[in-house]
Amino acid sequence: MAYWFRIFCSMDITKYSLDKLVEGLAKKEFSSVELLEQYKKNIDLQNGALNAILEVFERAKDSAQKADELRMKGDHRELLGIPYVTKDNICIKGEIISAGSRMLIRHRSVYDASVVKFLNEAGAFSFARSNMDEFAMGSSTEYSAFGPTRNPLNQKSVAGGSSGGSASAVASNMCAFALGSDTGGSIRQPASFCGIVGLYPTYGAVSRNGLIAMASSLDQVGPCARSVADAEYIHNILSRHDPRDARSVPLSERKREKRKGRSIGVPRNFIENDGVSVEVKANFEASLKRLEKLGYTIVDISIPLIEMSLPVYYILQTAEASTNLARYDGMRYGTRVEGSNLLETYKLSRGEGFGPEVQRRILLGTYVLSAGFFDSYYKKADTVRKMITRSLLDVFETVDVIATPTTPTVAFPLGSVQDPVAMYVADLFTVPANIAGIPALSVPSGLNSEGLAYGLHFMAPHFCEDALFSVGKDFEQTV
Repeated sequence: MAYWFRIFCSMDITKYSLDKLVEGLAKKEFSSVELLEQYKKNIDLQNGALNAILEVFERAKDSAQKADELRMKGDHRELLGIPYVTKDNICIKGEIISAGSRMLIRHRSVYDASVVKFLNEAGAFSFARSNMDEFAMGSSTEYSAFGPTRNPLNQKSVAGGSSGGSASAVASNMCAFALGSDTGGSIRQPASFCGIVGLYPTYGAVSRNGLIAMASSLDQVGPCARSVADAEYIHNILSRHDPRDARSVPLSERKREKRKGRSIGVPRNFIENDGVSVEVKANFEASLKRLEKLGYTIVDISIPLIEMSLPVYYILQTAEASTNLARYDGMRYGTRVEGSNLLETYKLSRGEGFGPEVQRRILLGTYVLSAGFFDSYYKKADTVRKMITRSLLDVFETVDVIATPTTPTVAFPLGSVQDPVAMYVADLFTVPANIAGIPALSVPSGLNSEGLAYGLHFMAPHFCEDALFSVGKDFEQTV
C-alpha cells in the first residue's frame, strides 16, 4: 500500500487516457479506490464553481472497493474499477434521476439503463450524475432547475447543452468519461464548447432503454471523452443489440461499409450561413488544411435542403417532446400540486414542475400536432426529413465523410442569449445527423485568444463510426 501511495501522490492520474487508466489498474500502480478519491477531490475543488455534478452517489466507494477486491481475485474485465459519470436522464437503480427538472426532483429509478448494465458488465461503475438542461431541452445547460453549468475553459461562459454537465465534468478531470444524450447535438455541442470529444452514434446502434425520452426518433446515448480513442473504446462496449429497445438494430442488419475515410466533403454554402462567426470559419479552413497535409482530399459538395434541417428538427422534436412529457401530470409521475379538481391539479402540477423552456416546447409541439396544423407543419416536416436524409446518403456515394464546424460560435457568455430562437441556432451544424440518424463526431480543433475551444464536426453513413474514429484520431495529432 505504501508503494501505491507514493506513486499515487506523484502523478495526476485523473488526466490519464482511458487505456492508460485500464493499464494502471491492471498493473496495480494505483487502486480503483485511489482513482475514485482523486476524482472526488477534483469535484470538491471545482464543482462549486462549475456546477457540473449534481450528486456523488453514497455507494461509490463501495463500488470501487468491490472492484479492487475482484481484481485481487483475478478478475480481468476490460473496464474493471473505472469510475464514470452519467447524465441525469439515464437510469441507475436506486438513485435519483431528475432530468434536471423539479418535476422529478425526488424520483428514484427502479432499474439500470441498458447502457449502464453494459458498462457494469465490463467492470466500470457510475459514481455520480451530471447536470443538464431540463428534460434535455437546451443548448447551454442554463435551463436546469439546479442552476447553470459553467465552462471549465472560461467560467464566465456556458458549457453548452443539454449534456453540459457531462462535458464540463470530463473537461475538468472529474471522471474518466461521461455518458450524455444527444437529440440535436446535445453531446457534440457541449463537447466542442469544453474542448473535448463527443460522439452521436448511429440511431439504433446504442440502446435507449432507461433513457428518459425527449424526442424518441432522435435521442441517442453517447460518450463525452478526452480523446477519440476513449470515445471509440466506450462506443464499442455500448454498441450492441438490445431486445429491450424496439428501435435497436440487430447486429446482422448493421451494414458497415469499408471506408478509408480519405475523402472529405465540405458543404461550403451551408457553412457560409450569416450566423457562423468569422473566427469559426477561419478555424474550420485551417483545420481542413491540416487534413490536406495528412493526405485527405477535400471535396466541395452540395447537400439539397440541408439548410432546412434546423426548422425541421424543431418541429419534429417539439412534437415528440410534447407527447413524451404528457405522462408527467401529477397523477402518474412527478411533482403533484393539489387543486380543487382534476383539471386544476394537472395545471398546477405541470406549471410548477416544468420550467419555462420545457413549457415553451410543449406548447409549440402541441400546436404543430393539433388538428388544424398537423398536415401543414408536422407532416410536411417529416416529408422534408426524408428528403434531407436521402440527400445526405447520396453525398456519401462520392465522399467518405462530411465535415463542418461543430458550432456556429465558440461558447457564449452565461445569460447573453435571451432569445430562444437565437439559442436554437447553436444546433445549426449538429441537427442534420440526428434527422438522418447517421453517426457524427466532434473533435477539438484549437483555442481562440480567450482560451475558448473550437470543434470540428464529422458525419458518416449509418454504422460507419469507424470512419469517424479514423479521421478523428488523425486530426487529433495535428492540433
